[in-house]
Amino acid sequence: MLNVKSFLTVDFGAGSLKLAEFEVNEAGGLRLKQYALKPLGAEGAQETTREAVVLKALQELLAEKSVKSKNVNVCAPGFHVFSKFVKLPPVDAGKVTQIIQYEAQQNVPFPLEEVVWAYQILGSTPGGELEVLLVAIKADIVEGLFRVTESAGLHLQLADASPAALCNSFRYNYGDLEDCTMLLDIGAKTSNLLFFEKGKVFSRSINLGANSITQDFANEAKLKFDVAEKIKIEEGFVSLGGAYEEPENPHQAAISKIARQFMTRLHIQVNQTMQFYRGQQGGSAPARLFLSGGASVMPYTAQFFAEKLNVPVEYFNPLRNVQIDPAINLEELARVAHSLGEIVGLGLRNLAHCPVELNLMPASTLKWQSFNQKKPYFMATIFSLVAVVAAMGLLFDKLAGVKNVELDKIRAEVEPQEARGKQFQKTFTELKKTQQEASRVVAWMNDRYYWADVLSELRRALVRVEDITKAKLRTDPGVWIEQLSANPPKSEASGSAPMAEPGTGEGADVNRSQTPEPAQPAPAEPGVAGEGASVPTKAKASTDEIANIQVTFRAISQTSVSPDANKETAYALLNELKSNPMFDGPETKFPGGIGIGDVEPPGTFTFAINIKLKRPLKL
Repeated sequence: MLNVKSFLTVDFGAGSLKLAEFEVNEAGGLRLKQYALKPLGAEGAQETTREAVVLKALQELLAEKSVKSKNVNVCAPGFHVFSKFVKLPPVDAGKVTQIIQYEAQQNVPFPLEEVVWAYQILGSTPGGELEVLLVAIKADIVEGLFRVTESAGLHLQLADASPAALCNSFRYNYGDLEDCTMLLDIGAKTSNLLFFEKGKVFSRSINLGANSITQDFANEAKLKFDVAEKIKIEEGFVSLGGAYEEPENPHQAAISKIARQFMTRLHIQVNQTMQFYRGQQGGSAPARLFLSGGASVMPYTAQFFAEKLNVPVEYFNPLRNVQIDPAINLEELARVAHSLGEIVGLGLRNLAHCPVELNLMPASTLKWQSFNQKKPYFMATIFSLVAVVAAMGLLFDKLAGVKNVELDKIRAEVEPQEARGKQFQKTFTELKKTQQEASRVVAWMNDRYYWADVLSELRRALVRVEDITKAKLRTDPGVWIEQLSANPPKSEASGSAPMAEPGTGEGADVNRSQTPEPAQPAPAEPGVAGEGASVPTKAKASTDEIANIQVTFRAISQTSVSPDANKETAYALLNELKSNPMFDGPETKFPGGIGIGDVEPPGTFTFAINIKLKRPLKL
């Protein structure tokens, strides 16, 4: 007999699909009956193939687990959800909705008619300002979730957002914590950072996910994404930094460095959010950090953040206050419990009141659900009337015409509903045509930090070269960026004679007669040269992507210390850039020679390096 209390929750993550079946126990709490996880692979992260991959994965899990429940709560992935905390001035209760509507128009990066958005008032400040969580998602994304669940034979009850589900899950399991606590959920494409303090909650979505570790490793090792992901899970770890013996396994050595670079970028975003929370939100310094998400279990992740943030770090247990069915293998469950926060939060929506209650179901989907629920009754009514008319026709021939008229009326009521169904299908077809354009927009959003990373890597290389030169020559060096060009033309990127290696006996000015005279760079602003904070750039090349950059460096001449000192400095910087995982080593090279002396300012020299990006930036 089917337990009517049993229901499903599904988290449609970027990297994996997570499913759980719950029921309400005797005490009114959650009881986990069974769960399942299934990776979605590289195709699951691509908008054009994602819906088909997700549907196939869901159908396989339902069949594998012999799930009988039909009602389901779902969670949209973090990279599809826009969320923001806004503060509203004290106003009359009747004007709150109007003001929030205005805030949504100003903050949501899409036209409101194209999205489903919701809000929740989380509290007020001592000054009377209202603290509001605003959440929005493209309507076609939610309609895609509806299509997937309907195709799998399930009834979609509500669609939640991952930050809200995580918030409810944490409050349910760690409601006893009063001081400031952080929860960092590291996902495949994005990460969520939440702050909890004395009933308050604040969250921010960070556009960094562990798929970038897999992709960088796959590019470096020339492996397919799925193979690289498997190696990352089985052998990867986060390098602890400092002086340590590099692993003999080349895959481990590569992944550990890439993972540390990713965690370092993530830590920078976490640190900036902490400062914003304390400065703008009036929060306290965090007392602890909880880690969750599939990527958080990479070895030494907890040690990395404990060292960087100087706070205790532990893993989030969303099942702390959830009853577990005796048939579940607890050892296997413990390995994945940290990634089940969203599905527990979805399950709590079927219990008592939750701290955050959002439902991102578009009106069109709700109407379609209502129609599907009524359709069997319409059809049953039609068949009943047909049977009655047929029976009465044998006995009451005169009444047959009257009954036929009544039947026609009922059919006239059904036909508009069927027409709406056809219009709905037509709308779905039109929406699919826009998926490719939406994918490009998402890619642009994901690339918004890319140039900042490139410039950070250039500055790191300059600092490293200055340290090497200072240690070797016992003098105070100086190297800075003078000019940077994107996609330089062939007249600048090629045709010059190669620079001689240090110690070959060639002069510092190599083949100057064969090198085209470079354009005179604009003078650097005072106080900027040594920092690399402001870089003058040429006009962007006419192309749809940036794959190469040419950087002209200027350095203090050291020929008074060693004849080959200038070339050694240039080659040291070239080798640093070649070894950087963001750049294509073999294609990163000198386009020309080194100039010394007769340029402004005196006592300096210049040299250029063509840098090829491993991943071109689409424009």
